[in-house]
Amino acid sequence: MMLGTLWNTRRDLFGYRKDAAFPLLVKIIDAKEDLSVQVHPDDSYAMRHENGSLGKTECWYVLDCDPDATIVYGHNARTREEMERMIRENRWNELLREVPVRKGDFFQVDPGCIHALKAGTLILETQQSSDVTYRLYDYGRLQDGKPRRLHIEKSLDVATIPHRTGKIRQKTAVIGDARVTRLIRCPFYTVYRMELDGFTRMTWEQDFVNMSILSGSGVIDGEPVKTGDHLIVPARYGQMTIEGTMELICSHP
Repeated sequence: MMLGTLWNTRRDLFGYRKDAAFPLLVKIIDAKEDLSVQVHPDDSYAMRHENGSLGKTECWYVLDCDPDATIVYGHNARTREEMERMIRENRWNELLREVPVRKGDFFQVDPGCIHALKAGTLILETQQSSDVTYRLYDYGRLQDGKPRRLHIEKSLDVATIPHRTGKIRQKTAVIGDARVTRLIRCPFYTVYRMELDGFTRMTWEQDFVNMSILSGSGVIDGEPVKTGDHLIVPARYGQMTIEGTMELICSHP
């Protein structure tokens, strides 16, 4: 059964949430080439300009990357006028802020943050259930012989200028043989990284929890799991036993 069907027919499994669609998307993105530079609106702007859609807040956990990998994360313009001028003059190298990344890095990408994955990065993305994306720059590439559509005006409308990086307060706890780090808690999701070598018990009281096995293998309440498996913990699940040697990412609304 597809998740969308399950969401519509067994809402009891998800705490009887009122969201029209499953509220979180989890993606694995393997960037073989530089992806387009984008920015997303918040809920308020998307509601007004995108037919009542949700905005898009997302976060990235770097699963792997090339030794010299970088991402675009932010920009160097101080004002909207300066950004407009740099765009008009194609001064993208000056405008875009490129930062190095390594395996295990974590980035929160709030609405208004200009961003892009670049070649040689593999990430797990957790995001609001929305596909509203404004493309600011695409390196001059062609699609069917024509430049891909850009959304310059909307990007300028929603971009955070000047760029701001919010401070993320991560919190780590040891639970049994597991080291559990809360990577982010924001109005839309909470995301954890769990490193297990042995045995632990977790108690889940949320509406639901997404779990992705990043590496290793083990057993979750009698069910064998391994690298690349993904599962959903139903509403108010209670106590769960987890054993093995694994790294996991868990998230919930």
